[in-house]
Amino acid sequence: MRIVTAAVFLCMLLLPPLARPAMAEDAVQTAQAVITAQIEAFLADDAAAAYAFASPTIRQKFPDETSFFEMVKRGYAPVYRPGNFGFGRARVSGDTVLQEVLVRGTDGKDWTAVYQVVRQPDGSYKINGVHMMRSAAGSDI
Repeated sequence: MRIVTAAVFLCMLLLPPLARPAMAEDAVQTAQAVITAQIEAFLADDAAAAYAFASPTIRQKFPDETSFFEMVKRGYAPVYRPGNFGFGRARVSGDTVLQEVLVRGTDGKDWTAVYQVVRQPDGSYKINGVHMMRSAAGSDI
């Protein structure tokens, strides 16, 4: 029995291509968790928590949590105060995840927000940008 267990373990080690889809799936799940946590911070009016999920690139454009929070309120109202949201398609390319978020605004209008979530040198994932489209999911992300 030990030989069989060792053989199975060895076979698992020798199959690294099978590990790649799992790593991509982990990246998508992590990106979704980051997006969810930021939306929850918006809903709680917790500017510091929402800002913590912004990438260094976003932090350069908005150097403090107040300016960041005001920008989101003005330009991304459906994400700032979603009536409801859910995840659509995702694509992983290297250290970047593009994630569709299907949002119903409090006004009842549907939006697709495409989030760019980037893995940082410390292994964490941060939101690097959001592209809002008025409509349902598109054909390509």
